[in-house]
Amino acid sequence: MATRSKRYKKEAEQVSETPLSLDQAIDKIKSFKSVKFDQTVECVVQLGIDTKQTDQLVRGSLSLPHGVGKQKKVIAFCDESDVEAAKKAGAIEAGVEDLVKKITDGWADFDVAVASPKVMGKVGKLGRILGPQGKMPSPKNGTVTDDVVTAVAEFKAGKIEFRNDAGGNVHAIVGKQSFDKQKLVENTEAFLSHMRRIKPAAAKGTYIKKICLSATMTPSVQVAV
Repeated sequence: MATRSKRYKKEAEQVSETPLSLDQAIDKIKSFKSVKFDQTVECVVQLGIDTKQTDQLVRGSLSLPHGVGKQKKVIAFCDESDVEAAKKAGAIEAGVEDLVKKITDGWADFDVAVASPKVMGKVGKLGRILGPQGKMPSPKNGTVTDDVVTAVAEFKAGKIEFRNDAGGNVHAIVGKQSFDKQKLVENTEAFLSHMRRIKPAAAKGTYIKKICLSATMTPSVQVAV
């Protein structure tokens, strides 16, 4: 079991066992400033879903109102006619055959891959490589789209991807600790509203069971559902 630092234990003593309002929870997260870097703030939602049932899985992507404070490295699988536009939108690499070969040969220095449906037949062979890395383009999270150029721009700017884990939890970055409080509030509200909108029809009982916020090296703070 990992040993918690004195700093962490001191901050944990300041966390109420009672769930806080979103405003209060973000105030608490922003008050933890005992490390010297700008920590990433994450929201974790525990969902009342059966992850063994495919019709209850939760996955998707979302552009937050204020971004997440970090640009992503995006590549685009697209026709030659879209290569220049995709690169102007921010793709670090674009194309099909050469890009597929580059990745097959071991290159993986990117965060997100988007693709046009027209080229997925050629990209599909990368499933065994990109699938385990969580980078395989998919219509479910908005990375397979007819509008590759717009997708490149959105994901580069920090559009988030999410999927539930085996325990039914969804993790999402909602900003940086240095963000203004209101920006963190609005980003978190946008994410939670989206979670509610995409509730699987097959999910029964309580859907959102628990919400927690934390920064990279801080204790988590429970938010009232």
